[in-house]
Amino acid sequence: MKNMTLWNIARACKGRFAVPAGGAALLQKRGLSCPGAGMATIRKAAGLEAKGIVRDSREVQPGFVFVATVGEKVDGHRFIPQVFEKGAIGVICEKEPEPLPGPCIIVKDSLQAMREVAEFYRQQVPDIPMVGITGSVGKTSTKEFVAAVLSQKYRTHKTEGNYNNEVGVPLTLFAMPEDAQAAVVEMGMNHFWEMHRLSKIVRPDICVITNIGQCHLENLGSRDGILKAKCEIFDFMNPEGKICLNGDDDKLATVREVKGIRPVRFGFSESNDIYAADIVSKGLFGSSVKIHAAGTVFEAEVPLPGVHMVRNALAATAVGLQMGLSPEQIAAGIASVRAVRGRSRVVRAGELVLIDDCYNANPVSMKAAIDLLDLAEGRRVAVLGDMLELGEEEAALHAEVGRYAAEHQVDCLLCAGALSASMCRAAKDAGIAEAYHFDTREALTEELSRRLQPGDTVLVKASHSMGFDRIVDLLEAE
Repeated sequence: MKNMTLWNIARACKGRFAVPAGGAALLQKRGLSCPGAGMATIRKAAGLEAKGIVRDSREVQPGFVFVATVGEKVDGHRFIPQVFEKGAIGVICEKEPEPLPGPCIIVKDSLQAMREVAEFYRQQVPDIPMVGITGSVGKTSTKEFVAAVLSQKYRTHKTEGNYNNEVGVPLTLFAMPEDAQAAVVEMGMNHFWEMHRLSKIVRPDICVITNIGQCHLENLGSRDGILKAKCEIFDFMNPEGKICLNGDDDKLATVREVKGIRPVRFGFSESNDIYAADIVSKGLFGSSVKIHAAGTVFEAEVPLPGVHMVRNALAATAVGLQMGLSPEQIAAGIASVRAVRGRSRVVRAGELVLIDDCYNANPVSMKAAIDLLDLAEGRRVAVLGDMLELGEEEAALHAEVGRYAAEHQVDCLLCAGALSASMCRAAKDAGIAEAYHFDTREALTEELSRRLQPGDTVLVKASHSMGFDRIVDLLEAE
C-alpha cells in the first residue's frame, strides 16, 4: 500500500499515536532493529508500512492494520491482542487497550477514521482510473459487466459482495492489489450526503448511473430526491472525467451537463450515443444483440437473462469505449460475465429452474425480475417478500407489483411479510387464483414443497433483511 505508514495513517485520521513502553521487542519481532524504547521506538513504529487494512479480525495477516469498531453484537476492541499475535503492525481504535499490546492509533470514531484513511489512500494512487457506479437498480450487475469488459485490457479490481456503502467502499479501496490498473467501485446510499462522502473517497474518473427508481423513498421523498442524491457522485469526480448515463431514464434525461462534461448516454432508443438493436432472446440463458456505438456496429452475446441485462452491457460498452477498448474486447468481456449469487442467477435445482434474485428488492427490480418469468417454460412461480424503505406509498407499491405479476401470467404467487399482504390481495383480485400470503418467511417455507411441481420455474426475491437467501439455499439443497 503506497505511502501507508502508520504515521501517515495516523495523520490522515487525526489520531493519537500510542506505542507500548516495551515496543522495541515487538518491533524486533517484525525484523526491525531498535536501540531502545522512547522516541526511537516511536519512530520505528511510525515508519512501518501497512500491507493491508481490514475491519474483520479474521482477515488480519502479517503486516496488516486492524480497524476496531463497535458493532451491534461484537466489539472489535476485544480482538486487539489477538490481531497483534497474528502479525498486525497496528490498530485503529476508539479505546486505548490496557496494557497496550502494540502500536495503536486512537480516534474518536473508528468508522470515520477508516473513511479518512481511505480518502488519503485514494490520493496516493491517482493514476489508477476509478469507475464509480450507482443507481437505484442494477448497480451490482452493471459493476460485473464493466469489470469483465475492462479486464480484457487492464488488471481490474472491483467491489466484492455488498461492499458499496460508507464501510464497504473504504474496504474495497484497501483491498486493491498493488498491480491494479483500473478499479470498478459500486457506490450505494439511502440518505442525502452519503454519496457526497463516497465521492470524496473514490474521486471517480468515470461516473455511471444506471437509473432512478423507487427506493429509499422514506428517506429521500421522491424520485427527484433520489436523482439529487445519486448525482452527488459528481461532487468530487475528476474534472476531466467522463459521465455515462441511462439515456432512457426520464429523470437522468434532465442531466444535460455536469461541470462542463456532456454525458455519454446508453439505452435502447436510437437517440442514445450507444444503443442496442436486433435483440434476440435466448430465454433464461441470455440474449444476442447488435450494439451501435461510436459509428460502429458489433454483435455481443449477453449471457444473463432479461432485457435489463442488455442495458447493463450497454453501460459497460460506454465505459469500455471511454477506456480505449476495441469493440472486439468489449464483446469478449460482455460474453464472459457470470451471474452473482442473489442477482438474477439462474440455476437448476433438481426438477426446478430457480431464479435467485433475492439480494434486495424495490418496485423497479421486482418488475424486472417478474419479466424474467416471461422467459420461462412450464409453470411460473413467484416467491416474493416485503420491499422495505418505501415510505408512505408502501402498500400501494406492493399492490402494484401484485397486479404486475398477474398481468405477466404468474401461475402461483407465494408472499411473506406484513407488507406483502397488499401484494397478494392485488394479485388475487387481478386473477391469480393460486396466490397465498404468509406472515413469516418460515411459514412460507413450510408450505413451499407442497406448492411446487416438477418443471416449475421459481423466482425468489425480497428485500435483503427478509432473509430469502435461505429459501434459495433450501431449494438448491433439495
